[in-house]
Amino acid sequence: MADTAFYCILSHEGILAVRGPDANKFLQGQVTCNLNYLSDSHSSLGARCTPKGRMQSSFRIVMVSDGYLLAMASELLEAQLADLKKYAVFSKSKLADESSAWLRIGLSGGNKALHSLGLELPDAADSVAHANDMLALRLSDGRAELWIPAAQAEAVQALLASQLPEAPINDWLLAQVRAGIGQVMGSTRELFIPQMLNLQAVGGVSFKKGCYTGQEIVARMQYLGKLKRRLYRLELQDSQVPAPATELFSPTHTSSIGEVVLAARSEAGVELLAVLQGDAVLNGNIHLGSAEGSPLSVLDLPYTLDTDREIQR
Repeated sequence: MADTAFYCILSHEGILAVRGPDANKFLQGQVTCNLNYLSDSHSSLGARCTPKGRMQSSFRIVMVSDGYLLAMASELLEAQLADLKKYAVFSKSKLADESSAWLRIGLSGGNKALHSLGLELPDAADSVAHANDMLALRLSDGRAELWIPAAQAEAVQALLASQLPEAPINDWLLAQVRAGIGQVMGSTRELFIPQMLNLQAVGGVSFKKGCYTGQEIVARMQYLGKLKRRLYRLELQDSQVPAPATELFSPTHTSSIGEVVLAARSEAGVELLAVLQGDAVLNGNIHLGSAEGSPLSVLDLPYTLDTDREIQR
């Protein structure tokens, strides 16, 4: 499934564009990542938080000639656009939903296909390549995203289809789960602070760039707080994929111990990412939906959590 070569239409996400002379200054005060790390050859994960540090959205952001493009869950885009416009009134920035202007395709094992399009994408995570108005972005696990202007979409998709099989969105999400990359969905909006999704471990948070909405809470948790809940990868011997925000329970706790973040079918059942209480994970008695629900087992993540390591400064 997730380990085979394929292409997949990323229909579950949209694109929010912030363009104009003040785009950098405006967004720098709104998002967790440091935009000064972005360039023609480097993208980033990031999030936008409430003043209390709760994530309203998470995204992958890429720089373009006159601003930035943010790919996020489609159900978040309208609310994020409306909210950001309130803050952009006195800024020389233009905000828009550009979802229809692009076709985004996920590629697994697609380097040869990228080469055929003139895109030489480095293997390093977060790398970006450009050719003929298209963008290619490297993800941390070696997969890639191809962003195609709408006018070229039909021809490019036909070329990809001649080289790779098309896969359902489940296969892409399974690879994302295995990469340990959490994502805010409509049902999990404002549930988590960035560290709960391990965003600081995958380059989506800067603790040195200065103020942004929610920065005080996020920094306090990093340096002074004790994080009781964080992201784990789990396996479920079941055929039904739980929705984001589905609660998890332990018989030794009187209330919910966490929530599903992202889930997908696997060869053995279901794999998922969930934010869980650390003590419940140590007990190892985790169930879906109720204390009597289907049991889950904890799997490894592909990265380590080092509180002294800061990817972005």
